[in-house]
Amino acid sequence: MGMGTADDLADVLIVGAGPTGLVLACDLARRGAAVRIVDRSCAPPRTSRAKGPNARSLEILDDLGVAEEVLAAGSAPLPMLKYRHRLPVAETDPWADSAPSPDAPYARGRLIAQWRLEEILRDRLAGYGVRVELGREVVGLAERADRQQADGRQVDVTFAEGRTERVRYVVGCDGAHSSVRKLLGIGFAGTTAEDQVMVCGDVDLAEGALDRTRWHQWFDEDGAVMLCPIPGTRTGWWFQAGPERDGRGRPLTPTADGFRRLLARHTALPGRALTRAELLSTYRVNVRMADRFRAGRVFLAGDAAHVHAVAGGLGMNTGIQDAFNLGWKLGLVLAGRAGAELLDTYEEERLPVAARTLDLTSERLRATLEAIRRPGGGLDAAITPDTTGLGVGYRWSSLARDRAGASQRPGGGATDIPQRPGDDSTDTSRQPGDDSTGIPQAGDRAPDAPCVDAATGARTRLHRVFAGPRTTVLGFGPGSEAVLREVAAAYGDAEVRTCRVYASYEGGARSGPGAAVVDDEGHAAAAYGTGAFGDTGSGAVVVVRPDHHLGLCAPADDGRSVHAYLRRLHGSERFSGIGGRRP
Repeated sequence: MGMGTADDLADVLIVGAGPTGLVLACDLARRGAAVRIVDRSCAPPRTSRAKGPNARSLEILDDLGVAEEVLAAGSAPLPMLKYRHRLPVAETDPWADSAPSPDAPYARGRLIAQWRLEEILRDRLAGYGVRVELGREVVGLAERADRQQADGRQVDVTFAEGRTERVRYVVGCDGAHSSVRKLLGIGFAGTTAEDQVMVCGDVDLAEGALDRTRWHQWFDEDGAVMLCPIPGTRTGWWFQAGPERDGRGRPLTPTADGFRRLLARHTALPGRALTRAELLSTYRVNVRMADRFRAGRVFLAGDAAHVHAVAGGLGMNTGIQDAFNLGWKLGLVLAGRAGAELLDTYEEERLPVAARTLDLTSERLRATLEAIRRPGGGLDAAITPDTTGLGVGYRWSSLARDRAGASQRPGGGATDIPQRPGDDSTDTSRQPGDDSTGIPQAGDRAPDAPCVDAATGARTRLHRVFAGPRTTVLGFGPGSEAVLREVAAAYGDAEVRTCRVYASYEGGARSGPGAAVVDDEGHAAAAYGTGAFGDTGSGAVVVVRPDHHLGLCAPADDGRSVHAYLRRLHGSERFSGIGGRRP
């Protein structure tokens, strides 16, 4: 089945043009998919609840080619200045000890207004010739057979204006109140904490009213106000506060005057210092997850699939990472390079991550609510290494293979995957190298490492080698060269990239198929633990999925396992020569 055919049948329709939908659209568009993205809003959605990408999302944005623009438009996370009874009582920088490392160049996230991030992603998407179709609301979905299509199925999508259009796949990225999820009849079980309420908005404060190098947090016994400067503005701030309440204790609808009263009550600033307030909203803590993330040819991602407490800032980030997991799988299936069963692994991998995220954010919310009862407590209680996203992996996945081809089940054996929050039978947040081997396992995020381009002598990184919509096969040691040659011969570079990683002491010609880098400081070998593969010292072969997760780690002489794994991803029989035998 080809992609981008001349008829009006789009490959993928994405419903919802927030960060999740835009990341997915960019990833699919660069793969050549005929992708469309619609949003019910008549103008680009403008929201600011999310404060920016975490470290793992920055890696994804880097792969999509927009990280430099995001970094330029945003700011580093700020120290937190905490007050009690209008007086400063403590200052904490929860990121003070974080620093880039060879395997993780983004040690912390970035503050950037969500609407600005969306602008950057829309511009990137427009570069592929795709623009958001605004004012288009989906009101009907029906999957049906189509004998004219090679795969025999399609989805009829009905819009509010009465028009019905055909697409191959639909992805609902349309938020917590997802129309797509409701049309599918998928449950969204969980809880809403009516007593845990916050009012939010973007405000302007008089210039010089507060130090813009700090995130100011006032926590009193009867309420709270939090003000964080919005990067790229002179006077803009994110405003969060406990709501005003009526005589019965019910939260009042947020207004600009209400924000001024809250400001005057809790801070040393007069109400008139707040000169503008917009994007006002009321936030209630919802902890909910869809029963399933897929119904036939329709998928759910982001808030449409899961919502949770804001503690830790994982909402938008989990959605971005959903999109990056799904995009390459849809791309391979649409291109005819993988079987449709590959799409089953989206829910297999991301539903447990969502369940774990719901538990993590609920626990961080409890820790934060406990911390702010004491003077000096603040939002830093929500920040832990887990919130970087760098430790999230899929060791339980059917795409995580050991040498014999079995899935890497944590703890060994058949481990049940958690289906609901609170079920922690599979730990989705294990840091790479946290086991007895001391090296990352299949399913873990692939470490980065600084190195040198063997052809040009320029400094580069492994994640630069991985960048783009391809699987990557890394070869360490001279014994890996035969496998790399066979991979390169069987697959075009557009599908599978090969890269020989030379140690600094390896001499001779550094040439062959694919890319080549020199691990001049030994960081790549250390990150991947390549010395642990076999006793021959011939090296190792590592297969890296397009989403930067390890699929297979094997000794260099185990071409059989490489064959089996690439056939699993790409559904190909072209590799029968590797290792001299079929698996």
